[in-house]
Amino acid sequence: MSLEQQMKTGKLYVEFGHASEEDQAYEKVIEGQRMRCKELLYDYNHTRPSDQDTKNRILKTLLAEVGESVWVEAPVQFSYGCNTHFGKFVYANFNLTIVDDCDVFVGDYVMFAPNVTITATGHPVWPAYRRKGAQFSLPVHIGNDVWIGSNTVILPGVTIGNNVVIGAGSVVTHDIPNNSVAFGSPCRVVRPITETDKESYKKGFPLNEDWDR
Repeated sequence: MSLEQQMKTGKLYVEFGHASEEDQAYEKVIEGQRMRCKELLYDYNHTRPSDQDTKNRILKTLLAEVGESVWVEAPVQFSYGCNTHFGKFVYANFNLTIVDDCDVFVGDYVMFAPNVTITATGHPVWPAYRRKGAQFSLPVHIGNDVWIGSNTVILPGVTIGNNVVIGAGSVVTHDIPNNSVAFGSPCRVVRPITETDKESYKKGFPLNEDWDR
């Protein structure tokens, strides 16, 4: 199996030192993608905040997909950029980090609080494999209308459903179903989101009387 196939099918792989010409050529491809990402990130993170047009242009050049009305606060970090897909109306606060050695899909109306990490890549537990530089990559999927709390870490292969709230400081190791509030390390579903959540914006804080429901 080629290096490219290993990376894209969740197999264990090493990014360097291959004997075949096909794999050596792909090593150069991914090396170029990583360097391109770093150069574009440098430009994005050093563009003046008021220059929104330039920041939007860089982000659309950097990522695989960017929907309308996406705003990502600087600084932000990606491994490749070209493997990350953003839907529309995505907002990311400071210090979003996405390790996107394979695809990361973010739906519409998703909010990231500060210091969120999404990693599609991990390393094997057996230490001798790590000495060889071995790793694996599994796609991450985040649905629509999701809020990810501060300092959350989302691990390889996780799917977060639609209308989910992930509490601050969570480590998301497994899938989270639709319409859930979940938090903890490891992250667990605490309760469903129901119609009663329309009545308050935080427990003990009723909705404004003049709020348009």
